[in-house]
Amino acid sequence: MKRYIVGVSGGVDSVALLHMLNRVPGHEIIVAHFDHGIREDSEEDAHLVRELARNLGLQFELKREELGPMASEELARERRYLFLRDLAEKYDGQIVTAHHSDDAVETVAINLHRGTGWRGLAVLDSDIVRPLLEMSKADLIEYAKKNQLAWREDSTNGSDVYLRNRIRQKTVELSEDAKRQLLALRQQQLASKKQIDREVARLVGPGPSYSRHFFTHIPTSVAMECLRFATGAQLTRPQLERTLLAIKTAAPGTSQQAGAGVRLRFTTRNFSL
Repeated sequence: MKRYIVGVSGGVDSVALLHMLNRVPGHEIIVAHFDHGIREDSEEDAHLVRELARNLGLQFELKREELGPMASEELARERRYLFLRDLAEKYDGQIVTAHHSDDAVETVAINLHRGTGWRGLAVLDSDIVRPLLEMSKADLIEYAKKNQLAWREDSTNGSDVYLRNRIRQKTVELSEDAKRQLLALRQQQLASKKQIDREVARLVGPGPSYSRHFFTHIPTSVAMECLRFATGAQLTRPQLERTLLAIKTAAPGTSQQAGAGVRLRFTTRNFSL
């Protein structure tokens, strides 16, 4: 029997997701709630989710951290996913989240705003199960109302402090046709990503030692993709750029910390991880 670690924040998206999953037989559900401690009323979210799990007869897992009101979106997301992945390992389960089509549009828009390579369009693609990506926010609200579900609105959703909220104010104005085009572009990029990943794996090989000559003489865009694969997709784009420069210029016998625990050691011809 499959075991799902379902991230439930208490918002309408995740409450609707949990209700839908609980209607489908043949799997075990563990309700996971991360209380980031950013809002003073966040304990009320935890209480709602705990009661929801209890009423459905489902196991409940809670973790609270005091990130504080100045915590960034990135930090909160990082800590939440660390919690979910710890649970997935503990219970040998698969993480399920309530991301929907509007989330995909927002994430593409955020990446475009920040400046992104092509991978910034192939968003929400990982080992995490996201069964609601074909549904919109409006669909989920309609579902929740129809089934008389209770949820809580995050009071920070209206704040301009967070980039996603500012982007959301723009994306809600997009026409349905524009959203469909963005989502279609995302699907094209996801398909391209699979093809590129397969070709890069063939080019680079298993390592852990790689030719400096190869990385120096191929086009930079190709070298970045190959280096990303070699380093286990752990490095940011700026870290990859610095690491590629080191591959081209570092003296033999030296080493460099690339980031995320990745260290490179250089010989005259090769580098190893």
